[in-house]
Amino acid sequence: MTNIRRSRGYNFEHKLVKKLNMGEWMARRLGGSSTGLPDIVAVNNKESILLSIEAKSGTSNSMYVPNDQIDRCFLITEMFGVYSERHIVLAFKFMRKKRLMIGGEIKYQSRKIREYYKIIKFKGKPKNFPIIKCNYNGDTYAIYKTKIKKVKLKDFTLPFSS
Repeated sequence: MTNIRRSRGYNFEHKLVKKLNMGEWMARRLGGSSTGLPDIVAVNNKESILLSIEAKSGTSNSMYVPNDQIDRCFLITEMFGVYSERHIVLAFKFMRKKRLMIGGEIKYQSRKIREYYKIIKFKGKPKNFPIIKCNYNGDTYAIYKTKIKKVKLKDFTLPFSS
């Protein structure tokens, strides 16, 4: 099961990088959590834009981005301060099949593929990033140690047509 999840994530990241590597944009997969870096970094040197991207792909109704992964994206955006526009983008892909547990057995139900690209806005270095949750409908939540708060993360349009 772990290998299936890894390959699903790799495929989503690989496709995003492939789509981003067009025109003025250059993107690279960085190896994600095992390297302590974001999943993808993309730059447009002509327009001075940097994207630090954390990508999630799955079959459940909700996906989570741990706060340490958001922190890694933040560190990359701080490291490359020469770019006039720097964004942390959370990319979510909800797969065509929804995983269900029925009577101790895993079953799958068909649904539409949905992709969401959300931008995290910040001023300065936040003390503690929350865990971010995105559900199949695109609603986002910040999960803190003692509370869950619905947040409206702005949709981000990546520089390619889906």
